[in-house]
Amino acid sequence: MRAVAAVVLAALGACRDAPLPRAKLYPAGTALQARYVRVEGTNIRYVDTGRGTPVIFLHGLGASIYAWRDILGPVAAAGFRAVAFDNRGFGLSDKPARGYANADYVRLLGTLMDSLEITDAVVVGHSMGGAVAAEFALAHPDRVRGLVLIDAAGMGVGTPFVLRLAGWPLVGRIVSGLRGRWITGRLLRSMYADPRKVREEDVDQYYAPVAGPDFGRALRGVLGAFRFDALRGRLGGIGRPTLVLWGEEDRWIPLWMGRAAALELPRAALLTIGKAGHALPEEAPREVTRDLIAFLQKGVPAPPPNLANLLSTQ
Repeated sequence: MRAVAAVVLAALGACRDAPLPRAKLYPAGTALQARYVRVEGTNIRYVDTGRGTPVIFLHGLGASIYAWRDILGPVAAAGFRAVAFDNRGFGLSDKPARGYANADYVRLLGTLMDSLEITDAVVVGHSMGGAVAAEFALAHPDRVRGLVLIDAAGMGVGTPFVLRLAGWPLVGRIVSGLRGRWITGRLLRSMYADPRKVREEDVDQYYAPVAGPDFGRALRGVLGAFRFDALRGRLGGIGRPTLVLWGEEDRWIPLWMGRAAALELPRAALLTIGKAGHALPEEAPREVTRDLIAFLQKGVPAPPPNLANLLSTQ
């Protein structure tokens, strides 16, 4: 118990670390420019680059557009319009007291597309973003050209225990209070197969929004309202061509969950990437970009019939 108390105190004490100023947060220092649009009563920060078929990127729990930093440029250079945004409650977008249920995120995505004059798009979701992307494909199949699910949460096989536990009100309040730079770095490294690949600047980028005054409230809102098991038994209703990408060493959402999801999806291809964990777009950006662009160029709108039983080890 003393060891646990020491860890908690260290994490809480680390909350005093000074975060990076907003002016230094991604995409600062790049050719991209962050913009804001008001969607469903929420100020949403986004980046929009390239021309062609729109590809919309949805990040995971606790992340931001920074998660796609190595993906957006190559996708735009390949002839596509790449759009990524900080979802409600994360990054530098607003963090209101409510609006974190599955239907809320689906509605926000649709309204954002309307605001950006995007009729339909290929929707790419990582982790929790994958759950939102799949929900959107079910609710609005006419607006989804194709679907890419990367180490996606909520794929119909139940909620991971750590998320069920964090969803309890008291536990959620404790979890949302552990927001120091130290614990941010530990969590980020746990999402990599090789934690040594996480740089200090990566921790800085993740920690800055986490240190904000409203992040704890937003995180509690997500953990209390978002159902990570809502897709159970429903994936068969997604008729759009789907690429399922998974890190073979994902300790957060293991590969067997990706296989199960791909088998349930009617038109899916499953590809795995070796020596990579849950943070697949960040740990293996070259491989993700390669497979994603190949899918965009050859797999949309008419990929082969269901290839979920084909497991390609990269």
